Amino acid sequence: MQPSTAPVIPVDLDAAHALGVTDAGGTVHLQGETGRVLDLASVSKPLAALGVLVAVERGLVDLDEPAGPEGATVRHLIAHTAGYPFEGEETVGAVGARRIYSNTGFEVLAAHVEESTGYDFPEWMEQTVIQGLDLVDLEVDGSPAAGYRGTVADLLVVGRELLAPTLISDVLHEEMRTVQFPGLAGILPGYGRQTPNDWGLGMEIRGHKDPHWTGAHSSPRTFGHFGQSGSFLWVDPEAGLAAAFLGERRFGPDHVRIWPGITDAILERFAGGGTGR
Repeated sequence: MQPSTAPVIPVDLDAAHALGVTDAGGTVHLQGETGRVLDLASVSKPLAALGVLVAVERGLVDLDEPAGPEGATVRHLIAHTAGYPFEGEETVGAVGARRIYSNTGFEVLAAHVEESTGYDFPEWMEQTVIQGLDLVDLEVDGSPAAGYRGTVADLLVVGRELLAPTLISDVLHEEMRTVQFPGLAGILPGYGRQTPNDWGLGMEIRGHKDPHWTGAHSSPRTFGHFGQSGSFLWVDPEAGLAAAFLGERRFGPDHVRIWPGITDAILERFAGGGTGR
């Protein structure tokens, strides 16, 4: 079956954009410039996390081995609890004490995987994620925290992998989307302080956060990431759907305003009214 191309909802950003929706079997909707390569910004992180988890799956990295600052582990780094600030190598908090969203943590994580695997991290991503999923346009030469580029078409392939894994086991996939270090407070950039600020392994978990960039009808188990380039990738396991958005307009108030409605329209159309509780 060919994916739908009828608009899900008007995207009032006055800028080029791309939107796509997939279920585990294949793409169900495309809208806009879906083959255009655009900045992923922090949507790079769930892709990089997938590369890290492949190393875990292969026994080259252990989630609970030391990495980063004294007392921290791979698990702390990938779940934003190692104490690093958003940018900068000097820690600003105790390990495991609170959720501090950090680009530095992901760069340290990539360096640890390089040491453990013997591959430069971009080459590791090429060998495992890009070739493993047959991605066409994903560019991974930039920072694993926020430097990747790609298309909505490629992000939908990643979305299907996060719905029904082929690169990692079902057990590790379940751990990936399970809250790590439950109960920690933190700041979700662009949305403020949240208690709890739940994250899995490289994936933000929706839970009952309000406000949030996903929809009012998104299930609490929804996970994914958004980026400051005006990008998102979410996976709703209860709806059996994943959706991706890329655009030319950097993240701002218009995204805060329209993204939840886009998600709710997707759930209404493709999941029979949404899955939120």
